[in-house]
Amino acid sequence: MAKVAPDEHELRRVIDEEREIDGLGSDELLAIYRSLVLLRTYDERSLVYHRQGRIGTYAIFWNHEAMQAGSVHALADEDWIFPSYRESAIGLLRGMPPSTVLHWWRGHPAGWWNPAEYRVASICVPIATHVPHAAGLAWGEKLKGNSTVAIAYFGDGATSEGSFHEGANLAAVMQAPLILFCNNNQWAISTPVAAQSHAEALVDKAAGYGVPGIRVDGGDVLAVYEATREAVARARAGDGPTFIEAITYRAAPHATADDPSAYIDQERVDEERRNECVGRFDGYLRRLGVLDDATAEEVKSEAAEAMRAGIAAAEAEPTADPGLLFEYAYVDPPARLADDLAELRRVLKRE
Repeated sequence: MAKVAPDEHELRRVIDEEREIDGLGSDELLAIYRSLVLLRTYDERSLVYHRQGRIGTYAIFWNHEAMQAGSVHALADEDWIFPSYRESAIGLLRGMPPSTVLHWWRGHPAGWWNPAEYRVASICVPIATHVPHAAGLAWGEKLKGNSTVAIAYFGDGATSEGSFHEGANLAAVMQAPLILFCNNNQWAISTPVAAQSHAEALVDKAAGYGVPGIRVDGGDVLAVYEATREAVARARAGDGPTFIEAITYRAAPHATADDPSAYIDQERVDEERRNECVGRFDGYLRRLGVLDDATAEEVKSEAAEAMRAGIAAAEAEPTADPGLLFEYAYVDPPARLADDLAELRRVLKRE
């Protein structure tokens, strides 16, 4: 049975300890680096696109890339990913076109992908409501006799929600192959962790469900990879779920609609930005002799081109029919909806 132990509050690290991970050679390390750079490029360009009015409100994930790339690279292709809005671009690591994710932020139906195609569920905006979905899928895969694992991503604030409890409890009771991945950036919009939970550390919550917990440095992509790989192995062996608490600090606004200056610790933000996750891994690879200037520039150029092509493809998509707003609202639409749609079409035509 899992229990709270003082050493569980220590952060697992790899990069700062100059450790190497068994099974990760130069090719694998560079693949992780490419994923980090792709996510970073997507996030930075999306912020620019928002400011240009080309996408709507956007949830920034700058300096969260290590948590996403490190964990995804520890999964198999058949494993399922359940993202929150903070992991909106995680499908890129499964081959999803950038234009699809950009369409999602633009509110265009071309951003509705088939989850089975990429094993990436729809992005969840309501807090923690996807945790029971992930638990149910993982349990279903277990009942089918499959070795599939599911991972659900959520923020620190989600651990205060009933949906998190329901999903975590179900997964634990059924010993479902689920990884509960908590991105603890220490802010639920403007609410700090200390105002959300009286637990000394969120990883302590794992003991309440009888599952093991791992606490890692969320800016250390290899520590995240190592912890997730262990959780995946446990799940495939039939030993049930694992709770991973990845610690970081939100170094950007919660979203483009947020002004964090009223509540954020600016000195801490400046420190985190100096020690951000892509640069940390870049330095690690250079010390190993795996990365040089030419390779780094090539990777960055590839990511930038992918984003240029993605935004061009997204903006070339014809405007969606406004009738879609009404089509799936009711099984038997009331007659007044036809008048509403007609009025909407008249307004849009004038614009």
